[in-house]
Amino acid sequence: MNFDLTEEQLMLQDTVGQAMQNECPITHLRTIFDGDSGHDPALWKTLAELGVVGLAIPEEYGGAGLEILDLAVTAETLGYHAAPGPFLGHVLASLAIAVGGSPEQKEKWLPGLASGERIGSVALAEDGGRWGPDQWQLAGGKHLSGRKEFVPSAAIADLLVVGLAGGGLAVVESDATGIQIEVVDGADLTRRFGHVDFDSTPCEVLEGEAAAQRMADVGRVLLAADAFGGSQRLLEMCVEYAKTREQFGVTIGHFQALKHQLASMALDVEPNRGLYWFAAYAQDHAPDEAERIAAIARAHIGDRFMQVARDAVEAHGGIGFTWECDVQIWFKRAMFNRAFLGTPSEDRERSLQLAGI
Repeated sequence: MNFDLTEEQLMLQDTVGQAMQNECPITHLRTIFDGDSGHDPALWKTLAELGVVGLAIPEEYGGAGLEILDLAVTAETLGYHAAPGPFLGHVLASLAIAVGGSPEQKEKWLPGLASGERIGSVALAEDGGRWGPDQWQLAGGKHLSGRKEFVPSAAIADLLVVGLAGGGLAVVESDATGIQIEVVDGADLTRRFGHVDFDSTPCEVLEGEAAAQRMADVGRVLLAADAFGGSQRLLEMCVEYAKTREQFGVTIGHFQALKHQLASMALDVEPNRGLYWFAAYAQDHAPDEAERIAAIARAHIGDRFMQVARDAVEAHGGIGFTWECDVQIWFKRAMFNRAFLGTPSEDRERSLQLAGI
């Protein structure tokens, strides 16, 4: 049995990686990081032309109709490059509509999302860190009144998939009446947040009962994949720095303590590859295990990403703590991945409950 990626998946990663190198090198990424929106329309257009933004949307609606593993390996590459913009919220919104929407709703929204002409996002969190479908309290119906917090790309999204009490979902278009967006100063400036208030805002409820949990589980898988890619990048940055930075007449890579630290970082990173692969695979092929493995993967790999980021700061010495050092971009991305959709401890508790422990 072959446990590696297919040639098509490897080609997908390579194509997305080349596009990121061409369209968003580190100099350009820094410009976006220091800018106001965290979004580059030209980069988004390139990803849309490659089909990245519609990978999991069915072919009949203009997407590629691929599996979650294809989406996850793409997320790994985007995490490696710290890709700015609305990818995460967009693909989760698209997935929710594809799973839970009626034929009319799919026809209405999915083609525009698949082409990238419309940007989607998800509005899930409520006051007190209530991220999960079983925690939402915003009442559904034909109109919404209430508040959602930490909505990714809220300021640029054309439509929002909103979590409702009882685990339901509804779609709200950004030009609907009664919407107010408060932009939030978050740590990760490649993925911006906003708080969204609804005041008798018109919406369309999605009827699919499994859409909310499916969306949340896939979100955890994509966060795990992004974290793995970011961890890889930080490790490579540390190795390159150790080869070029000199102290006492030699490069610091000669020092035994740093060698041990880099080896420990590598051991923290590489084993996570198979974990996120299986978590993504399970979404389409092992439904009985999918929710539990998604929670485990997100919690573990997210924690490892955070630890590798801390180690990378130390490996870069005094410069590692400065804004000028590129490590800080991935450090803050690790903070986002660890917080979005709830804490790692909540995911671990969920995995134990699902395992009957």
